[in-house]
Amino acid sequence: MRIAPDGRTAVGIAGLLALGSLTVSGLLAAFFVVVLGVLLWFYRDPERVPPADAAVWTVPADGKVVEAEDVVLPDLGKMRKVGIFMSPLDVHVNRFPFRGTVTALEYVPGKKWMAFAPKASEENERMIVTLDTEAGPVRLVQIAGFLARRIVCRLVKGDVLDRAERYGMIKLGSKVDVYVPLRVKLSVRIGDRVSAGQSVLGVMGHENHET
Repeated sequence: MRIAPDGRTAVGIAGLLALGSLTVSGLLAAFFVVVLGVLLWFYRDPERVPPADAAVWTVPADGKVVEAEDVVLPDLGKMRKVGIFMSPLDVHVNRFPFRGTVTALEYVPGKKWMAFAPKASEENERMIVTLDTEAGPVRLVQIAGFLARRIVCRLVKGDVLDRAERYGMIKLGSKVDVYVPLRVKLSVRIGDRVSAGQSVLGVMGHENHET
């Protein structure tokens, strides 16, 4: 099982404590084995194979779709927004929905509302990543929630990542919003369960001239 880089130290320490405590107490060893199991589950990072069709966009996070609508962003204009709620039981690793170049990064401190609440997108602590893709600008927003205590984003401006490539995680779940151009026809609906880098977010079509 692949473990996310951010969890390898914690998993290693738990493993050493479990082994070391065998000589002290079986009960203590059992406790650390349970801790190790929880950490392995929490930091699991399964391999994902995106669809073969190059026009297909994939979802950036595991979880449940809680928003799917057209919105207007002050700097990017009209976009298609999909919000994915990540529970503590979901895989926490986030991935690119489509090949793109990082053009901007912004960390915004904020509150810790329940991530599935609509106001979380505007008021919670979040990391905003803006990309340039062949379809136009794209925005990814990692949002911390009530339980989440750390947003991990490994990107720097100028990075180029492929579709389904890992770029960070949110510890203890929370929410990821993705804003895509109008020419991307969404394939997900509210209530869908999705897997990052594998489930189809949408398909890129011809230019959409909606205003």
